[in-house]
Amino acid sequence: MEVLTQNLYVAKDLLVTELQKYNPIALVATTFAVTYVLTNLRHMQLDDMGIRKRISTWFFTTVKRVPFIRRMIDKQLDEVKVELEKSLQIPDHTTEYFRTIPVKSVGREEVLRLATIYDHLEGPAFLEGRVSGAVFNREDDKDEREMYEEVFGRFAWSNPLWPKLFPGVRIMEAEVVRMCCNMMNGDEETCGTMSTGGSISILLACLAHRNRLLKRGEKYTEMIVPSSVHAAFFKAAETFRIKVRKIPVDPVTFKVDLTKMRAAINSRTCMLVGSAPNFPFGTVDDIEAIGQLGLEYNIPVHVDACLGGFLLPFLEDDAIRYDFRVPGVSSISADSHKYGLAPKGSSVVLYKNKELLHNQYFCDADWQGGIYASATMEGSRAGHNIALCWAAMLYHAQDGYKANAKKIVETTRKIRDGLAGIKGIKLQGPSDVCIVSWTTDDNVELYRFHNYMKERHWQLNGLQFPSGVHIMVTMNHTHPGLAEEFIADCKAAVEFVRTKPVSESDKKSEAAIYGLAQSIPDRSLVHEFAHSYLDAVYALPEQSKKSF
Repeated sequence: MEVLTQNLYVAKDLLVTELQKYNPIALVATTFAVTYVLTNLRHMQLDDMGIRKRISTWFFTTVKRVPFIRRMIDKQLDEVKVELEKSLQIPDHTTEYFRTIPVKSVGREEVLRLATIYDHLEGPAFLEGRVSGAVFNREDDKDEREMYEEVFGRFAWSNPLWPKLFPGVRIMEAEVVRMCCNMMNGDEETCGTMSTGGSISILLACLAHRNRLLKRGEKYTEMIVPSSVHAAFFKAAETFRIKVRKIPVDPVTFKVDLTKMRAAINSRTCMLVGSAPNFPFGTVDDIEAIGQLGLEYNIPVHVDACLGGFLLPFLEDDAIRYDFRVPGVSSISADSHKYGLAPKGSSVVLYKNKELLHNQYFCDADWQGGIYASATMEGSRAGHNIALCWAAMLYHAQDGYKANAKKIVETTRKIRDGLAGIKGIKLQGPSDVCIVSWTTDDNVELYRFHNYMKERHWQLNGLQFPSGVHIMVTMNHTHPGLAEEFIADCKAAVEFVRTKPVSESDKKSEAAIYGLAQSIPDRSLVHEFAHSYLDAVYALPEQSKKSF
């Protein structure tokens, strides 16, 4: 110890001697600058964006400020904007567009006449089973439709923010949550709330698990998700300032790589996520293995069953484990307005116990308006959404859901097997639940395939990283002969792309623009494309002969 002390003194004297050669002000300034840079780098490493993304954002932002580069970008954006606006064009159904609130009431009959015009704009494509996902009910059940109309009318003004004023809706929500907890094989401690859709259910789960770690003193939180997870998790990360660690999926099974998921875990991890199934490929992650990771590291595991929540519980083959029977599973999101066949929009987010659920709750004990508490992000909520979901679950019941699940899975596998036999198409994942996902080989340009199918009035979902398309099977696809027609059109599309030259319309198609977007290194440009599309969604036609 004495020798060590002497060496430290010698080292100190040498350091003092060396530092005396430099200007004291320069030393202080350098120390300050280095400390500032290292501290900021540390914060960037821990915050929700990370060092790489921040540097990349700074670089591309700087480059885009160069005038001639900005002009080139704007020119390309304008061209893309025109094509995106064209994709939203509809026939000139009427010259009456409202840009201001009418001075006087137009009257009941006129409102209904105009509503009929807009109602007729809703094309029959989804009813004919030519659209991937979107609408999950078949519209040929008159009793069901009339039941929803009557239930809506009875609860149109209800608001569960006022549980004493609207006790019926309060009880309906409690019943929906309890039925879903039992459907997911929960116990008496399992609990949850409803939400207006899958994205909100996911946001609420992320909020709860983030808050759990915040209460334990961890300022910077992270979630570990498969790359195939729903985009709502990234929306939650942006909203709640959670850093995302994205784990790739296996290129053969299209399930999350568990080895890489384990390697990403650290003291800041607030949640692990698995999908049942995921949206791009329709595969169910190994929830049991993810649950074991959660138990090992004491981290909540969230299962996104927004797609499979009302399918998987009703399959005859109960081999897929994803619910509260799996040790480690802490929360589940499931959409009643998908395969639960409730009208839009309703969903549930369920938790293993109230301790987890309470992290979702909001309470302001010091608000001048009184103590304010809410279970979800919203304050006021539409009670009729709760009532419609409740009605759907009672109407369809377990027997109905079981029969539907059988039809969905059979149709999915029929389409999968048919596409597997087409040379030029490569399936992505097992495609055995409700989604068939595929890409094409090098001899069949995917965007032209996609465009051909669109011209044949099939609306498919485009995928990226890797490029692909999928069809989400709904009850509308279970019409007799429809799966065979779809397979035949896919075969025709492959043959068309192989034998016909590329046209100018092919190059400017929406599918081509989507394919081009995947190759752009500056993803902020893709954001600008998306913003242009969203702007077009809210744009009214330029000309109007009549105004009010």
